[in-house]
Amino acid sequence: MSEMNQSRVTDFILTGFPGLHQEYYGLVSFVLFLVYFVTVVANVTVFFLFATNRSLHKPMYYIILNVSACDLLFSTTTLPKIISRYWFQSGRISFTGCFVQMYFVHYLGSVNSFIFLLMAFDRYCAICHPLRYTTIIKKCTIHILSMTAWIVGIGAPLALVIRAYPLPYCGSNVINHCFCDHIGITVLACTDRSPYSFTGFVGAMLTLLGPLAFIVFSYGSIFIEISKVADSKSCVKSLSTCSTQLIIISLYYVPRCFVYLASQVGITFSAGLRIVIIMLYSLVPPMINPLIYCLRAKDIRQCLIKQFYITTGRQKARVFAVSN
Repeated sequence: MSEMNQSRVTDFILTGFPGLHQEYYGLVSFVLFLVYFVTVVANVTVFFLFATNRSLHKPMYYIILNVSACDLLFSTTTLPKIISRYWFQSGRISFTGCFVQMYFVHYLGSVNSFIFLLMAFDRYCAICHPLRYTTIIKKCTIHILSMTAWIVGIGAPLALVIRAYPLPYCGSNVINHCFCDHIGITVLACTDRSPYSFTGFVGAMLTLLGPLAFIVFSYGSIFIEISKVADSKSCVKSLSTCSTQLIIISLYYVPRCFVYLASQVGITFSAGLRIVIIMLYSLVPPMINPLIYCLRAKDIRQCLIKQFYITTGRQKARVFAVSN
């Protein structure tokens, strides 16, 4: 018995998508690489537009910049390893490396949640308190609140890692997931995980449902305020100012709430389907959020079009210079 307790797992193996036939490994790795490539290019484009256009230096776009940073870091934390799992058949991750990945997965998820709270607060002030908006929402205010979101998000994920890391892992080292997370790791511990799962549950409630409660309140107040407007044009304009944020927030929360509620009412998914759903709501939003910004946010759309014409103009000038 003591010998078994002393034999400790030194690394973990990520299974990825259970039951996937090897003949599809190349296709899956290519799709995941494409998702990662598009995510990086799209979010870096947002950073580039922000850096080169002072017209975007507004509170709302500082918030969007934080979302892009969080999306880019989350995809970089999770995707390269699972791509190598299928591209190079390298699913092993070191013991410490797995906990590092677990920390950043939960940390970036927490930060995203707090940033969305900030996004909802911005729209709440803009529509429900328009006369006080410029007084409440300033660049310095957004900087302080954004920094607070990144700092406050450290606590709960760090507590999860501190409690889970010393547990005895003396059995299987196979994680049935595409990346390391709290449940996937602690379920392998050779001990009762109930106290640790409760800690994870409380952390999830505070970092996800806490901001969600305010988001529901803020958008409820916004819709009530808009319903009081008699002019239909003003009503549509008010809705359009918060539609971009509402779409992004919905993409983040709705699938997560669906999976959680489904498990509570007894709806079960196969392991493979559950992982596919988790990967979809974890990795698709970071890829399409920049597209939503560019299509829905007028200032970003105009800056993108302007940059396109500048780039094509330079290319035409080079071609003309070479031909002459």
